[in-house]
Amino acid sequence: VMVWWVMISYNLFYSFSYTIYNMSHNLMVPLSTRNTKERGGLSVFNQIATIMITGIIVAMIFPMVIMPMIGVDRSKWISLMSILSLLALPLTLLEYYFTKERVTEETIGEEKKEIPFSTQLKIVFTDKYTLIIFVYFLIFTFGTTFKNLGLVYYCNYVLGSYNDGITQTLVSVIGGIPMGIGIFAVWPIAKKIGKRNATMYGFVLYALGGVICSIAPRNMAVVLIGQFIKNIGGLPCSYVFMALFADVLDHIEWKSGIRCDGTAMSIYNIIAVALVGICTGLFNMMLAHSGYIAPSIDSLGKTIAAAQPQSVLNAITFSFVGMEVITAILLVFLLRFLNVEKTIELKQEEIFRIRKEEAEKEGKIYKDPETVAREESEKEEIRTREIKLEELKDKCDKNGWNYEEKKAEFIKSEEAKKKAEREKQLNNEKKAKAKEGVKKAKARAKYDLLPAEKKKAIKEKEMKKQKDLEAFWEKEKKEGAAYRNFVKAKLEMKDIKNESL
Repeated sequence: VMVWWVMISYNLFYSFSYTIYNMSHNLMVPLSTRNTKERGGLSVFNQIATIMITGIIVAMIFPMVIMPMIGVDRSKWISLMSILSLLALPLTLLEYYFTKERVTEETIGEEKKEIPFSTQLKIVFTDKYTLIIFVYFLIFTFGTTFKNLGLVYYCNYVLGSYNDGITQTLVSVIGGIPMGIGIFAVWPIAKKIGKRNATMYGFVLYALGGVICSIAPRNMAVVLIGQFIKNIGGLPCSYVFMALFADVLDHIEWKSGIRCDGTAMSIYNIIAVALVGICTGLFNMMLAHSGYIAPSIDSLGKTIAAAQPQSVLNAITFSFVGMEVITAILLVFLLRFLNVEKTIELKQEEIFRIRKEEAEKEGKIYKDPETVAREESEKEEIRTREIKLEELKDKCDKNGWNYEEKKAEFIKSEEAKKKAEREKQLNNEKKAKAKEGVKKAKARAKYDLLPAEKKKAIKEKEMKKQKDLEAFWEKEKKEGAAYRNFVKAKLEMKDIKNESL
């Protein structure tokens, strides 16, 4: 009974801590900047660290070294979880102290009204894009969790032999190569065709890879090819999802006039944490009903794996390769309705315009986020310089050096660094401008070679596209203005009611 209570307490504490950490960590991308290009790049690099480091541990170290060592020994598993938790603590503190929430800082100094949690929930759950992104995440997490739960069983009983130390490594490493090399291609593709489209087309490949694996689930070569294709399809989802989610959060702010990042991220994390428990229960129930035989330990302490019946092998194969074929098809259909990127830049411009108008009504000077960020950076540089000079003075006093001479040397060195940075920035801007010019010239030359009929068709298509976009934006603007006024009126009514009470 004591062991059960200890494990339940551990799981509750771990789930709570993980949820809080995951929510704050994932919020850093949407709150870091409003620039959609920068935000997308940050999302990619954030996921690089997450996917590549966990990939190295899960794909190589864990199956080849750790699993054969710990086997089914419960105490060793508990020790491993404890060590990993202790390693995570200082890294979490490091992230806390060295991150910047630029979107939050836009409203520093402004008088903030407390928005009831119930109001934020209504805003979030009445927005179609938010509902789509939550359903998307729920379906994707459901399929991924089943695949992850089935991985070890699939490698042990269907594709390879129990804890052979190589099957899981091959599946994870060779199948996962695209997750490493794809980082150089995924963001340029997403910029060209859009984050939604890149993710949607990716899921077509994702489903195709799963189908290939299902054709011959016991054939290593076929499975590795299928996993390779599948993971190519999973690149956009893995690397740009948070950037797409950030666009949805900006859309909510534009539509309602209220930033609901915390509420939305809470729901996101509830889905993530709850589904792990639900899927684990469903997976274990499926194994139990199909007749799974657990490994045993002989008198010498060696783990003995039993031969599993065909019903168990079918259940494991469905969990690892079959479930995600279904979820990928559902996601392709669902993503067709996620058009948030279409007008997100126009919405961001309107957010700034509304803020500027509100500031002017109150007799305040409005500063755009870029100006605020630049001023903050300049202040931070001044503070850093003062600290360095204080440290230099202390060092000079201790060593008997001439402070004024050392100070002059320090200032000269800092100015040289700044000059080099400015020159580097200017060179990069020139290169980018020249590259863009070459690109436009090539496109123009290619266009000039086209026959008149083709040129006319392209022009008509572009005009239609622009006209459709303008009509879509006009419709959204009316709906957004009406909803903002509705939310504002509701909040004012609550304020009046509270004052009268």
